[in-house]
Amino acid sequence: MKPVSALSSGSESLNARFTLSFALMAAIWILGLAGHFTPLHEWPALALYVLGSIGLVLWRGKSKGEWKEMHLGGGDLRKSLMWGGVAGGLLFCMDIANTVMYYKNGGAPMAGMEFLLVNRSLLILFPVLILAEEFLWRGIMFSAMIEKGFNKHLTVFLTTMFYVVNHFAVAPVGFKERALMGMMAFPIGIFGGYLVLKTRNLWGSVLVHMITMTSMMIDIFLIPQLLR
Repeated sequence: MKPVSALSSGSESLNARFTLSFALMAAIWILGLAGHFTPLHEWPALALYVLGSIGLVLWRGKSKGEWKEMHLGGGDLRKSLMWGGVAGGLLFCMDIANTVMYYKNGGAPMAGMEFLLVNRSLLILFPVLILAEEFLWRGIMFSAMIEKGFNKHLTVFLTTMFYVVNHFAVAPVGFKERALMGMMAFPIGIFGGYLVLKTRNLWGSVLVHMITMTSMMIDIFLIPQLLR
């Protein structure tokens, strides 16, 4: 039986992770809304999103040793990566098929994203963005909600919807492109959430995300050229 002091410390740590994750989300959304009406647009919110998410998780992991609690360590890594590859491959095929149909039905290319990735040379930063997204939504926030006793299915759904809505707060592109990215984010969140839930390990969800982001690059750069 654990001492009362240890239980109290664990409860305080959990409450801190829960509060900090939601406080960061709120700060990102408020900054994104405010920035939209300034010349800086959503860039400050995007910077806070990336640096804040990664920084918060690394700080909690290093200072509090919460790597396992946030699913960055422990769990079933092999099973996580195996099913992450399967889920990522399935989403990859679905995304490519949907994109082909989208363009064949007269859909417009994602010019805003292409400009950011090519002209602003941000393509190289996508792996960092993926880590930030996974660390926040499927890492620190997801784990804190589960430990606090939230229904597991509700937790998967809510963290997925927060992730979807976040695209409207931080993406410095037109709202139509934000909506398209939000649509792509929904299955990533659902697959990734249940994967973390079943394996207690985040890295399979990171793999899902990496594979689907690769399909997004094909959506933007390759498919429009092939369908001309």
